[in-house]
Amino acid sequence: MASNVTQRARVRRQLILLVAIGIAPVVASYAIYYGWPRAAAVNYGTLHAAPAPPITARRADGSAFTLDDVRGKWAVLMAAGGQCNAACTTSLYAGRQARAIQNADMDRVVRIWLVTDDVAPPPVVLAEHPDVLVVRTTPGVAARLPDAGRALALVDPLGNLVLSWPSNPDIKAMARDLARLLRASSIG
Repeated sequence: MASNVTQRARVRRQLILLVAIGIAPVVASYAIYYGWPRAAAVNYGTLHAAPAPPITARRADGSAFTLDDVRGKWAVLMAAGGQCNAACTTSLYAGRQARAIQNADMDRVVRIWLVTDDVAPPPVVLAEHPDVLVVRTTPGVAARLPDAGRALALVDPLGNLVLSWPSNPDIKAMARDLARLLRASSIG
C-alpha cells in the first residue's frame, strides 16, 4: 500500500512537471512582452509616410530635372544656398560619409544638392563632393521638404519621402538607418 501511494505521488509530480514545462514559455513570453522595457524607436531619423514633394529644378547644363530622373535609386536630398555655409558643408559631408559606409550598396544611393538661390556653388566644395548631383531650384521647393529644407531628406526609389535627418546628423546613426533600409528593400 505504501508503495502504491509513493507511486501516485511520483506520477503526480511528473504530470505537474510536464504541465509546467508546457506553460512556462507562454508565461515567460507574456512577462517579457508586458514587463520588459524596450526602446521606443530603432531609427535615428524622423520617419515620414508621404509622397515626396514635386521637385522641379535645372541641372548645371540647363536641362530640366525632376525626382523621376533618379527614380529607382534612393535619394538623399539637401537644400541650401549656393554659397554653402557651415551647415551646408556639414550636411554634404554627412551625406557623403553615410553613402560611402554602405560599401557595395553605395551605388543604390544618389545625393542631390538643391541649390535654392542664384549663387554658384564654390568650386572647392564641388571638388570635395564629385558624386553630388547639383540642381538649381526655388526656395519654395525647399520649404516643402521636412524642417523647411533645413534637414537631409531620404526619398525611396518609388518617390516616397521616407526619413529626414537634422542638418548636423550623427553620421554613424544616419548610415545605420540607410543600411537598414537598403538591406530590407529589394528595390533601388
